[in-house]
Amino acid sequence: MVVDDHRLLAEALASALKLRGHRVLAAAAPAAGAADLVISRAPEVCLLGTAAPAEPGAFDPVVKIKRERPQVAVVVLGPVPSPRGIAAAFAAGASGYVRHDERIEGVERAIMKARAGEAAVAPQLLQGAFGELLNPVAQPDDEGQRLLRMLTPREVEVLVRVAEGEDTRLIAAGMGIAPSTARTHVQRVLMKLGVGSRLEAAALAARTGLLDRAGKPT
Repeated sequence: MVVDDHRLLAEALASALKLRGHRVLAAAAPAAGAADLVISRAPEVCLLGTAAPAEPGAFDPVVKIKRERPQVAVVVLGPVPSPRGIAAAFAAGASGYVRHDERIEGVERAIMKARAGEAAVAPQLLQGAFGELLNPVAQPDDEGQRLLRMLTPREVEVLVRVAEGEDTRLIAAGMGIAPSTARTHVQRVLMKLGVGSRLEAAALAARTGLLDRAGKPT
């Protein structure tokens, strides 16, 4: 079964596979309804299209399919993914990942591997993923870096101290400023980060890696 929200793509791929001797049903459905279609038909293998593998919830249909029909082998069909995209697809229960620009022979190989219970991923795709994981490229525009750019050096130091559990009095003493000034800095940090409490600010800073970039106060 081929399921994609682009009907033309689904039907073209299904036709190409039929010419190669496969029994295929093409279906067009938005991501929200894709899982239900597959569950109702219970094919041996499903090629499930996705346009944005990096988006949160992109592989929720895979999770639902595998929960309801664990015998269905799901092969994701999508754009060139990041290593995290491939990992997320397999974590959701997918049997493979095939790029949109793959030749029909490659798609057929993936189907056969998935049917046999093997991981259906092109070797070069895995090599690229492992290469990026082992030698990650710096991402200057990630969330932590973006948040760091929003804060002044003074506010960064305040945030680090907040994350270390210092109260207003300790922040003021450590930075050599008045408690009222320290309190103002804290409020500005909370406002810029879009959080309502010091605890939320500390959690956000830790989650995004902002603290690692900011360093420790001297």
